[in-house]
Amino acid sequence: MTDRRLWSYREIAAHIGVQTNTVRSYRKHGLLPPPDLVEGGKPYWYADTIRSWVVRRPGNRRARRDVED
Repeated sequence: MTDRRLWSYREIAAHIGVQTNTVRSYRKHGLLPPPDLVEGGKPYWYADTIRSWVVRRPGNRRARRDVED
């Protein structure tokens, strides 16, 4: 099933356990995928887009921890 909820920087930060400014920095440095939607200059990503990015992102501690458990 596809999760079409839109996430802002805040939801992404909560999902990966970092500060909101860290997620903004990821985007600034080209580490986030392109936004799925931009409204009023604010970027939004589908939850599924971010979940698949989290698995692939460099330094993904969450995936390594899941493997060790």
